[in-house]
Amino acid sequence: MRDNIYFALFAVIAPFSLVAIGGAPSIFAPLQHETVDVHQWLTGREFVEMFAVAKFAPGPGAMVSTLIGYKVAGWLGAAVATLALFLPSSILCMAVSRVWDQHRGKPWHKAVEEGLAPVAAGLVFAGILAIFRMAEAGPLSWAVAVLVAAILTWRSKVHPFLLLGVGTVIFVAAALVRMI
Repeated sequence: MRDNIYFALFAVIAPFSLVAIGGAPSIFAPLQHETVDVHQWLTGREFVEMFAVAKFAPGPGAMVSTLIGYKVAGWLGAAVATLALFLPSSILCMAVSRVWDQHRGKPWHKAVEEGLAPVAAGLVFAGILAIFRMAEAGPLSWAVAVLVAAILTWRSKVHPFLLLGVGTVIFVAAALVRMI
C-alpha cells in the first residue's frame, strides 16, 4: 500500500507541472482541490499553512508540493512530489525550446504567446481565490490584497518587503483596535 502512495503523489502532481502556465500560482487551486477535497491528504487549514511556509521560505512557491509530499509520505514522498512537479515541465521545456526559437516572428508564434497570457492570469487568479477561500479571509484581507495588487500594477519596482511591512502594520493595528 505504501508504494502506491508514491505513485499517487506523482500521478496527482505531475500533470500540474505541464499546465503551470503563469508559474506556480496557476496550480494552487487545482492542487488544493486534489490534495484536500479529492484525496483528503490534508485539511484546508494544513494546505494554507503549507502554502504560507512555501511562500515565506527561499525558493519557488511551488515547493508547497514538496511539503505536501513530506506530509503524505515522509522524505521519499517529498522527493517524489518535487520531481513530479519539476521533471515533466523541464523535459517539455527543453524539447519545445529547441523548436520555439526557430519559429520566432511567425504569426502563430505571436498568437500562442498572446493567447497564453490571459490563460495564465486566469489560473493565477483562481489560485488566489482558492487560498483566500480556505484561509477564510475577511474584508480587510481582500482590501489589502487589492491595494497591494494596485500598488504593484502602478509601481512594479516596489520591494515586496515594504508591502509585507505595511500589511503587517495594518493587521496589527486592526488587531489592537479589536482588543480595545
